[in-house]
Amino acid sequence: MDMQGTRQLAVTQQQAWEALNDPEILKTCIPGCEKFELTGENTYAVGTAIKIGPVAARFNGRVVLSEIVPPASYKLGFDAQGGVAGFGKGESAVLLTPNAGGCELSYTVHSTVGGKIAQLGQRLIDGAAKSLAEDFFRRFDEELQRRYPAATGEVVALPEPTAKAGLPAWVWGTIAVLVAAAVYLATRR
Repeated sequence: MDMQGTRQLAVTQQQAWEALNDPEILKTCIPGCEKFELTGENTYAVGTAIKIGPVAARFNGRVVLSEIVPPASYKLGFDAQGGVAGFGKGESAVLLTPNAGGCELSYTVHSTVGGKIAQLGQRLIDGAAKSLAEDFFRRFDEELQRRYPAATGEVVALPEPTAKAGLPAWVWGTIAVLVAAAVYLATRR
């Protein structure tokens, strides 16, 4: 099962990378995010609470990062358990590409789900997945505008990018999309 998407950001690639590496920003932007913590090298424990139609569950999972290329891209593998509600697992790639308007965030997701959530109707799953993704991107756009007010009128040039230690925080924005996408994709085909 596959899903892909893009989102134009009115900030430079470096500004987007920095915002996506700020755990406080992501905690604010990810719908239902309860925790994310380092458990090993490039491995993180994640907790979110999500309600899709009549099914509400807390998903606890693991994200493993690979091929991290600051400030441009990474790949990740994920798995999440929601008890009787179900599970999701898969992989994703995320890319930030500079352009005249700032930068574009692109993602692809390959995933599977099972359990109670996989039994929900396609329209319900479709609506929930789109809503979660849009909620994250709306919050993230608002936070970027607050953090980089000059970016609303023109893109501000920054010095050459530098690598940061720790989790690329744009992973956490992607996690919300991934969980929603995993649920959506499993019932779509």
